[in-house]
Amino acid sequence: MIADDQALVRSGFRLIVEGRQDLEVVGEAEDGAQAVALVEELEPDVILLDIRMPNIDGIEATKRIVASGSRTRILVLTTFDLDEYVYGAVRAGASGFLLKDVRPGELVDAIRVVANGNALLGPTAIERLLTRFSAPTDSPPAETIAVGSLTDREAEILQLLANGLSNAEIAARLVVSETTVKTHVSNLLRKLGVRDRVQAVIAAYDAGVVRPRRP
Repeated sequence: MIADDQALVRSGFRLIVEGRQDLEVVGEAEDGAQAVALVEELEPDVILLDIRMPNIDGIEATKRIVASGSRTRILVLTTFDLDEYVYGAVRAGASGFLLKDVRPGELVDAIRVVANGNALLGPTAIERLLTRFSAPTDSPPAETIAVGSLTDREAEILQLLANGLSNAEIAARLVVSETTVKTHVSNLLRKLGVRDRVQAVIAAYDAGVVRPRRP
């Protein structure tokens, strides 16, 4: 599904998506409120969601979609590469964040990645998130207790996830099967109460068990 207040943008995305045999656009929304309602009605696998939209913006729409219990994966696209947008979208539950100048092939790849249950962030988004987590704060980490419930192996895998390793790379590092890693990842996602790997990494940073590595 595509949600953007500009008709030309929606048309462009539709042409890109429907040019692939394995993808189909099931609906379009022109504002955040309509996006939330259509997700409930159509239950798309993925929604391409703009940040700046009338009525309610993309971040609030993301929060409402996630709160509804929907299994729809949210891929945020925006023209504006701003800290609060990156941080707000990911914190709200988005599984991906890309700028609208992304190439068609990269957009299609991103849709497939997110549809398969994985998370995707562009390099700039990752840099901005790490910068945000590096900022000093007086607030106690809300996720400390949840992270503390992980087994030693799950905590070790969470740290490797935060360092950007894939399941295959983690399996090689720990000398275990990739299936075993997937099981541990599923367990730690459940214990942390998060939807995907990006949300798990955010919990790790919030709890202070992982710190950004400075250049």
